[in-house]
Amino acid sequence: MKIFNTQYNRSSLYPQFIFLLILLLPKPLYANNLTLLVLGVAQDAGYPQAGCYKPHCMPGWKDRNKRLGATSLAIIDKTNQSKFIFDATPQFQEQLYQLNTLSPDEETKLNGIFLTHAHIGHYTGLMFLGHEAMGAKQVPVYAMPKMSEYLNNNGPWSQLVNYQNIKLKSLTNNGEVRLGNLSVTPFIVPHRDEYSETVGYRIEGPSKSALFIPDINKWHLWQRSLVDEVAKVDYAFIDATFYADGEIPGRSMADIPHPFVIESMAVFKNASDKEKAKVHFIHMNHTNPLLDEKSKASQKVVQAGFNIARTGLTLSL
Repeated sequence: MKIFNTQYNRSSLYPQFIFLLILLLPKPLYANNLTLLVLGVAQDAGYPQAGCYKPHCMPGWKDRNKRLGATSLAIIDKTNQSKFIFDATPQFQEQLYQLNTLSPDEETKLNGIFLTHAHIGHYTGLMFLGHEAMGAKQVPVYAMPKMSEYLNNNGPWSQLVNYQNIKLKSLTNNGEVRLGNLSVTPFIVPHRDEYSETVGYRIEGPSKSALFIPDINKWHLWQRSLVDEVAKVDYAFIDATFYADGEIPGRSMADIPHPFVIESMAVFKNASDKEKAKVHFIHMNHTNPLLDEKSKASQKVVQAGFNIARTGLTLSL
């Protein structure tokens, strides 16, 4: 069948030309329905932290609108009518509601949860899928081998498996998982591994990609170069638990070997402005001044060319 008639005028050809052009264009250039959403930015215990009644915590106690959930990301894939959550936090119910306001359940279902490790702010939200709460049906939970073993063999998490509220999906180090337009690759990072491994994730969409490393020990203990890994992606959400040494009076920070924000910034001292702009600091302890957008520390970080992750941020993948 001939698409073009040998006898035509410009007005008849134009619509056909545009239609063919759209078909031939790479999909990411004309349609992108994959969105990354920041659901939480605080360290495991959220903000304000239980038992903290010092001045920096009081705004959160006095004003619910200033409270922050533990670190979590979501991916919404409208093309395949699916959505995924990275880490199930103690604020899971609120964060699921936040996700639902942007992507209603009748449009896109929760198709999976990816876990980084077995510390309280990263997996305990699974309890809301259980018999006493949502009574969910076989929600895929992607986890590394030790993490899966921990969930399988320890209550109350094993009940979620036995009642088929969740369905464990095995991950392997550097093993890519493809889910429609989404590609997810876990990689081992050094951290306190009392009950499981700890991983970060490379999250890749049709046109852009992101790095997610909410928890890690000092950068020099990782076998990879942070600068090199950030160079491979468009966005990087990295551990910002503490801003600087001395943040917790009376306690040795060496016992909590997260990279300080000022150390992470120093790693990028020779990097271009473009590379620095990829970095989004996340997973901030209640003591971290970056939680306050107006703090001098926040201003310093932004002026240096970096970003501080905020709840509700959306980015295109």
